[in-house]
Amino acid sequence: MSTFFSDLVEAVKDEDTSILADGHSSGEFSGYVDTGCFMLNAAMSGSLYGGIPNNKVTAFAGESATGKTFFVLSAVKQFLEANPTGGVVYYDTEAAVTREMMESRGIDPSRVIIAEPQTIQQFKTHALKMLDAYIQRDDKKGSAPPMMMVLDSLGLLSTNKELEDSTDGKDVRDMTKSQVIKATFRVLTLKLAKAKVPMLVTNHVYEVIGSYVPMKEMGGGTGLKYAASSIVFLGKKKEKDGKEQIGNIIKVRMHKSRFTKENCQVELLLDFQKGLHKWYGLLEFAEQHGLVERSGARYTFPANEGQSSAYAKAIYADPEKYFTAPVMEAIEYTVGKEFKYGE
Repeated sequence: MSTFFSDLVEAVKDEDTSILADGHSSGEFSGYVDTGCFMLNAAMSGSLYGGIPNNKVTAFAGESATGKTFFVLSAVKQFLEANPTGGVVYYDTEAAVTREMMESRGIDPSRVIIAEPQTIQQFKTHALKMLDAYIQRDDKKGSAPPMMMVLDSLGLLSTNKELEDSTDGKDVRDMTKSQVIKATFRVLTLKLAKAKVPMLVTNHVYEVIGSYVPMKEMGGGTGLKYAASSIVFLGKKKEKDGKEQIGNIIKVRMHKSRFTKENCQVELLLDFQKGLHKWYGLLEFAEQHGLVERSGARYTFPANEGQSSAYAKAIYADPEKYFTAPVMEAIEYTVGKEFKYGE
């Protein structure tokens, strides 16, 4: 590398300008937040052991009851477990999150800050103040503990104008809302990256009327669509044990991704009793790519010498017995080829 360009950077004397090879840009991230599910990690990062980049905006979008909050809470749980000194700032716009809900999912409520903004402007102001305080703490007293932010959900946030119109009895639509959202994420995205703080956002979707092919789009305009590094679209179908519904099969599609191929799809299990199933989808992926052999309804793992075949239900009941280190290594290699860009 020529010293000419290094001299240029030095001459500018701007803390936000650097040689990319030095790894100081805000776009660089030091790791992932585990989602709590191997196949969701794979779709989002191209690795079973990846997940959500630890300084990006990630959106989970879907219709009502598709498990958006479940996915977010699973990531929150994994984040707090991986970072014993870390904390989460949770923006609850639906008045849905309770202490009991957090505790029932294994989340320590003493490490969660709850805020309940009514408008997008209130959310933006609060989030910026939190990030500024976090950055200042990092600068003054050394490395600050890891932090995550969650907005659940964007779709239920109002605007100042909408509240004023409602108070005045005006039943009119606020045509400025999408612009306010766009301005909010325009300010927040780079600051989150600089602070190394990930933000998870849930949002609703709607059917695009008049499109030739049936399409779904996120509400709120293009602000979140442009700002998010990853947008995960969620759909669902029922999962039953006999006649009893025990959960939902969540269909995940990467609507936008900067780390894996767009529109890649996986299916996950959201169990009503146990939450997001960590191992679900691995068996189907392994079968699809020839890593397991199927005879009727029974599966055999060639990498596990001497192991007898088993039904899918038995495999998922005791996954660590079947998904041994050699099997996981083969799946990890194949996941990289299947979901990542390039060779």
